[in-house]
Amino acid sequence: MRRSLLVVAVALSLAAVAAAERSAVAAPRAEASVFDGLATWVDIYDAYYRAPEAAAARIAARGVRTVFAETANDRSAVDVVKPGPLGRFVDALHERGVAVVAWYLPGFDRPSRDLRRTRAMLRFRTPAGGSFDAVALDIESTRLKNVGLRTRRLLTLSRTLRTEAGDTPVAAITYPPRALERHAGWWPRFPWADLGRLYDAFVPMAYTGGGFPGYDATYGYVARSLRQVRALVGVDVPIHAAGGVANRMSRDELEAFADAVADTGATGWSLYDYETTLPRGWAALGVLGGTR
Repeated sequence: MRRSLLVVAVALSLAAVAAAERSAVAAPRAEASVFDGLATWVDIYDAYYRAPEAAAARIAARGVRTVFAETANDRSAVDVVKPGPLGRFVDALHERGVAVVAWYLPGFDRPSRDLRRTRAMLRFRTPAGGSFDAVALDIESTRLKNVGLRTRRLLTLSRTLRTEAGDTPVAAITYPPRALERHAGWWPRFPWADLGRLYDAFVPMAYTGGGFPGYDATYGYVARSLRQVRALVGVDVPIHAAGGVANRMSRDELEAFADAVADTGATGWSLYDYETTLPRGWAALGVLGGTR
């Protein structure tokens, strides 16, 4: 009898865990239009911190709708790098009608640090009391060599982010599937389907500068990558295409990136990053938005 009761108790416990995981996975999506249209990127190494308001004015003048702003990475000494200038930058962008997406690059080797820095994005407040319009995880670190454990930690962190973000949209910044095909050892069995149920948008880093010379090579890589993401995460999940590195791309390659974005129906587009985007890069992105 005791054995039977123990079996029943274990079964009920496992069922409860499974139900909790399904509930987290099935969390409703947040409104994701913040990832649409023209965007640009800044990271913790950029010089915008020296004059945040002036940098915000220059970015807004380019017609940018959204800025992806890095708050920290797994090697940073603090959870939010230079929070004062960052807050002023966000306030100045908001004053000009530009949305801001915070992003953090987790290392997956110290889950407590990754969780704390992910939560720091959600809790961040500017001098004017503002917050980020969305948050994102930059899912690319392969420092943790145990791929199965890395994947489990990624999914645990993603479920927590999805739950705690509430109505704040969340995005997954990922390698494109084509890159994971070409470099099979980077992240075998990458959990596309699981992430597709957790994130409001995907931002594949379809970087080609220096590696795919010419129009045809660039177009083929970017278009295939974007179509693969769509097939893996579902037709209803918005895709923001990130190209780059901006100053390593020729005019033909920038045109190819823009054409691939247009042909595959990506809802947003950008080049990494703001400081390396030359006039030819802005011109190519402007074509996507109907401006030159």
